[in-house]
Amino acid sequence: MKKIFGLNNSQKDKSLGNFIVATLNDKIMPLDRGEVYEDPLDEFIQKNGIGEVTGGGTMQHESGEIDFCDVEIRLNSDNVIHDEIKLIVSKLEELGAPKGSKLTIEQTEEVVEFGKLEGLGLYLDGINLSDEVYKNSDSEALANEIIKLANIKSQIIRYWQGNTETGLYFYADSFDAIKKAISNFVSSHPECENSRIERVA
Repeated sequence: MKKIFGLNNSQKDKSLGNFIVATLNDKIMPLDRGEVYEDPLDEFIQKNGIGEVTGGGTMQHESGEIDFCDVEIRLNSDNVIHDEIKLIVSKLEELGAPKGSKLTIEQTEEVVEFGKLEGLGLYLDGINLSDEVYKNSDSEALANEIIKLANIKSQIIRYWQGNTETGLYFYADSFDAIKKAISNFVSSHPECENSRIERVA
């Protein structure tokens, strides 16, 4: 496993406040991570005088598939104020943090588990389908159709393209509800032949 787009440690001054790291169980691309989590969280905690977002990181498997991502936060207070931690966790859940996420308080090494959404990964066969299917394939259109069918709030397409398969990821209140909503579509769509579904959160 390797880390890309690491935390911006140049902004990290241990003499000022203390740091927490939110590890998000979300297979989201780095640029989208900034738009979905970092920017709105930074605006929220600065507005409330809690602190600021100082960086983020993305962890990948050797295959290149994203495993999870991090958001680092500097708190203004030298002491850990648990009401502030609760506000940050609540905001991250509001922004769509999936189940399996956690927040680590560096000063105390305390870990707070959080997250509400469940995740489904649809893995498309990248090598065994007909040339005609691959010629006409449009993973973005397929993902958008699933977003519509499953009534998924986030319009951001989360994906990974590997050597033998392509992963599409969707987050909503219920894994089972997503799976049920797309069952007929997946079973009949040419691009979904030989595909597999996995719970990712």
